[in-house]
Amino acid sequence: MELDPQEDQLFLATNRAGPNQRRQAIIVIGVAIVACLIAAPFARVPLPPAWAFLSVHESALFVISLITAALLFGQFEIVRSRALLILAAGYLYAAVMTVPHLLAFPGIFSPHGVFGDNPQISTWIFVFWRVGYEVAVIAYALMRHRGPAFGPRGAGGEIALAVAVALVAALLLTLIAIIFGSELPALVQPDGRYTKVTLVIAILTWSVALAVLFVFWRRKPDSVLDLWLSVVIVLSLLAALQSSLFNTGRFDFGFYSGRLFGLAAASFVLINLLVENGRLYAKLAAGQAELRRLTTVDPLTGIANRRAFDTVLDTEWRRAMRNRAGLSLLLLDVDCFKSFNDVYGHPAGDDCLRKIAGVLVGTARRGGELIARCGGEEFAVLLPGVGATEATALAQRVCQSVRDLNVAHAASTVTAYVTVSIGVAAMLAVRSTDPRQASPASLVERADRALYAAKAAGRDRVAEDVGQPAVRVAV
Repeated sequence: MELDPQEDQLFLATNRAGPNQRRQAIIVIGVAIVACLIAAPFARVPLPPAWAFLSVHESALFVISLITAALLFGQFEIVRSRALLILAAGYLYAAVMTVPHLLAFPGIFSPHGVFGDNPQISTWIFVFWRVGYEVAVIAYALMRHRGPAFGPRGAGGEIALAVAVALVAALLLTLIAIIFGSELPALVQPDGRYTKVTLVIAILTWSVALAVLFVFWRRKPDSVLDLWLSVVIVLSLLAALQSSLFNTGRFDFGFYSGRLFGLAAASFVLINLLVENGRLYAKLAAGQAELRRLTTVDPLTGIANRRAFDTVLDTEWRRAMRNRAGLSLLLLDVDCFKSFNDVYGHPAGDDCLRKIAGVLVGTARRGGELIARCGGEEFAVLLPGVGATEATALAQRVCQSVRDLNVAHAASTVTAYVTVSIGVAAMLAVRSTDPRQASPASLVERADRALYAAKAAGRDRVAEDVGQPAVRVAV
């Protein structure tokens, strides 16, 4: 499924990064590098263990990664890119791996971790956690320029498979760390200092991250997601420098600052996804407002259409019946309009209708009054809180205002100018059980009956229906 250019601008994964966003990314990277350089001389300064810091840090990573995964899965459901699906699964995997790492870390839930007294378990879980996430980012980097890989059918199956793969991978790698932790190379010494193997692994993962960054920047990042993922990679590199290369072990300054860098890195994609979702909701609200406008406004005259008239009529009729208030309706028809179109053409006819709509808008000015084009050359004016006498007087003013337009009509059987006939009906001052006003449609029927009477009496006039046969009203 291909998105059109306007839809492409709606998603972080497809919206092209602009100059402002590139500048923002460069500023973030610059600030992060300066902060890393400032912190580097203190990386080996020992600090006391802060178990609450670790709990809060990994809980925040869990929430951030999980929400990011959910938002990316949501975008995949529309964009249908395999690269986006893999990246979403990578964030889900990262979220899940925080749980066993926190459980295994010595001193948080038990002195040696809940999976045994082997101090290597939590370290290897951390390695598997970071490597698995980086593999997902690498896969995204290599596949991001490929088109949509799935058809327009529902994405539930693909998402379920990606979720299952992420969960199974997290489970298997956690079991490997637990079962074979004592047989794997030691990464941390009994005093909490890192071994040379840790340094080698850190250098390898750092090199992989550099390679991923090179893949991203070999060509300028196309999308906003590409841009901010490259920022995430840079911050992850700085985090690795702080927590694995500059420092010497657990609970020194680099250990803590590296995790803060990692938390910041994990937050950037989520922040941009949330900002984007806010923008999408704003676009959606504007689109819905425009859709409501298009479905309730007559495109020719700019006043309400028949759909809007029927809705408002039903509402106002119920309110009038409930409050026993006045409600009047004018039905207006342009005299001999078919002949006008035949003589002057449809563009002139459209212009005539617009002028009459302008007269109605300029005449009916009270709050709550509705002017609508009900079709063809027929208009309606709904007057809440207005009785028959006042409605008839308004109709007479409308008739006179239309005459004053002096729109030539050589084919008219009435005068040499465009005129209108108007039927007036008002709610009767009786209870709602009266069959003559059993529904809103009864008010329309009575106004239509009055309009027919005005036409039958010679047009260019007002007739009022009072619940009895229509009576001509002098003009």
